[in-house]
Amino acid sequence: MSNELVIDVTASEIVIALLENKQLIELNKEKSNLQFSVGDIYLGKVKKIMPGLNAAFVDVGYEKDAFLHYLDLGPQFQSLNKYLKAALNKKGKIIPLSKIKNEPDIDKNGKISDVLTSGQMVMIQIAKEPISTKGPRLGSEISIAGRHLVLIPFSDKVSVSQKIVSQEERTRLKKLIQSIKPKNYGVIVRTVAEGKKVAVLDEELNSLVNKWENAFENIKGIIPPKLIISELSRTSAILRDMLNGSFSSITVNDEHICNEIKDYISTIAPEKEKIVKLHTGNIPVFEKFGIDKQIKTSFGKTVSFKNGAYLIIEHTEALHVIDVNSGNRSKTGSDQESNASDVNIAAAFEIARQLKLRDMGGIIVIDFIDMHDSEHKQLVYEKIKEAMASDRAKHNILPLSKFGLMQITRQRVRPELNVQTLEKCPTCRGTGDISPNIVFEEEIFNNISFLVNNQALRYITIKVHPYVAAYLLKGLRSKRLQWSVKLRCWVRIIAVPSYTYLEHHFYDRDDEEIL
Repeated sequence: MSNELVIDVTASEIVIALLENKQLIELNKEKSNLQFSVGDIYLGKVKKIMPGLNAAFVDVGYEKDAFLHYLDLGPQFQSLNKYLKAALNKKGKIIPLSKIKNEPDIDKNGKISDVLTSGQMVMIQIAKEPISTKGPRLGSEISIAGRHLVLIPFSDKVSVSQKIVSQEERTRLKKLIQSIKPKNYGVIVRTVAEGKKVAVLDEELNSLVNKWENAFENIKGIIPPKLIISELSRTSAILRDMLNGSFSSITVNDEHICNEIKDYISTIAPEKEKIVKLHTGNIPVFEKFGIDKQIKTSFGKTVSFKNGAYLIIEHTEALHVIDVNSGNRSKTGSDQESNASDVNIAAAFEIARQLKLRDMGGIIVIDFIDMHDSEHKQLVYEKIKEAMASDRAKHNILPLSKFGLMQITRQRVRPELNVQTLEKCPTCRGTGDISPNIVFEEEIFNNISFLVNNQALRYITIKVHPYVAAYLLKGLRSKRLQWSVKLRCWVRIIAVPSYTYLEHHFYDRDDEEIL
């Protein structure tokens, strides 16, 4: 299995595509000014106590107040609150966490009004990003993730990832961490820590402890809401959580981000630094790797997956519905039961891919093709569990019901990724009325003239469909050359296969879109 990461950087966002054996399995979009990422730690202010919900609304700087439930405070909330007050009122250097005495755990069945008051300052962590009309979901059981370890202040428990199968290795890691961790810090040992030496884990543990304690050194005088500890960028977080021996290349089209990734990888996996490559050239990076085409075929209401079979994917506020259809697929010499089983098994793997690709969360209901044999039903259930075993989001899968329906719940921490695949008619632009194609060439020329005369540009790139590019570049005295000479401006034409027939965009020398 070969994994590749391809990163497309634009002025407004960073798009991260994960390929497994050249097939797109994950797509992440991160706005350049993204705030309220999962893992960010804020100093917030309680705005309203809601006894009926046993929760509070907290101001973290988002347009809507964030939601903090009593059960998400964590058992050691009083210890965190005491330490926060000491840091806010400190005179001199703050006492290290390892030297303080923890407060008793809060009552599991307690009331939010017993521990929080309106106007109180609280330290909280983003558990879910803002989704739809809802603000962020918060928690106060703070955790700081590293490559091999997750640090949990105000705890003394050491846990080891269940994915480390060897009991001997699990025991070694647990004893090792217990011997080096400071008091009042809990640690979760991640799967990638398997086989790592004490020096590597000790260095990371000290780094995480320093990150936590340094945040409190400068907290006095801060007016909430304020970001205290920032989670890594989406790109770095993906690398931290997923980078392993199966990664063969990381390609990025921005030199600054490329250098950032190299620096980060040099700290977590120096042997992998050479796989980071800077993409140059006229062909867009997603076009070169065939990602644009996969996006067009993988998103949308209808998704084909094998021999004419397809999925229908519908989204509602409450749940997602997936319908499996055999289409025009026929299997000579096979009965209907066997045919349905084959389609359902193939669909199971495509559905698992779609859930990760679209980051679909909440309740998912799947209507498989009817099967009567209980062994076939069990096989489909086993196959979808196998396909979703590599999914990092928490999920729960129920067996097929007597109606042929399967229910899946999947952790939702970010808004679902929605990519529009339906294209507006390039000639009528959705109105039903079309202008004569003969004026298209004149329209492009007029736009270039405007950019030259009004913005004094002397270098313009036009990206168009390959058919249009061929027309504009045809012959010794091509349209492109005529425009360049007449307007005294260097005009460059680039063909982009993913564009619709008459779609076109204008870019300046720095490849920033201008029209």
